[in-house]
Amino acid sequence: MYEKIYTLQKINKAANHYLQKTFKPTSHKLNLSIYSIRFAELKASKMQTQTYPSKLLERAVEELAKLPGIGNRTALRLALHLLRQPQPDVEQFLTAIGEMKNNIRFCSVCHNISDTDICSICSSPSRDKSTICVVETIKDVMSIENTMQYKGVYHVLGGVINPMEGIGPNDLTINSLIDRLSSNEVNEVIMALSATTEGDTTNFYIYKKIKHFPIVVTTLARGVAFGNELEYTDEITLGRALLNRIKFDNSFSVE
Repeated sequence: MYEKIYTLQKINKAANHYLQKTFKPTSHKLNLSIYSIRFAELKASKMQTQTYPSKLLERAVEELAKLPGIGNRTALRLALHLLRQPQPDVEQFLTAIGEMKNNIRFCSVCHNISDTDICSICSSPSRDKSTICVVETIKDVMSIENTMQYKGVYHVLGGVINPMEGIGPNDLTINSLIDRLSSNEVNEVIMALSATTEGDTTNFYIYKKIKHFPIVVTTLARGVAFGNELEYTDEITLGRALLNRIKFDNSFSVE
């Protein structure tokens, strides 16, 4: 404990000394505390650089750390855990990942993931094909299915319109949705995108494209707070938002 405090004190002193030599005196008093903290953080991060006894282990950690939400420490823990497992278990794990990547398919109707050309939801005779719920990602399909309040089918856009990230309407499956509506089998389209600026922009764009069809366009009730991602909304709130959905053109004023 005392060694850590002493080390940070030395770093802080070195930072102050460096900054006092680097910055020329001015009429304003220079507050060095922020710079000292930042210098200490950078120095400490360098001190925590991990050394590996094996290049193979290092490469495995680097690859695992590329996964979302996985840092270097967690990646190291996972790599060492796999190293301790029996060979058949590790091979089974790797086979499952490889088969998922190589063999999983996207439904030709709704673009949900599937093991066959048409997913189990689209092919189910118990689902209401006259109602389409438009969602952003596959995770949103899972979230809505967990509510057990929806019996229609889905359409996965694959994202939302986001010019900042270079995602435009042509990068989404909007044209595929319009083709589905042309069959005259659909009575309602539920816009179930996340309540964010990008989600609302995509909602409005799609509404402009499909409003001439003889269908009802609805959107989730605003029990889903603005700014929330759909996948992080609890099942009860999401289920009520589905049941209390409103007409899309009533959710905003169109001039």
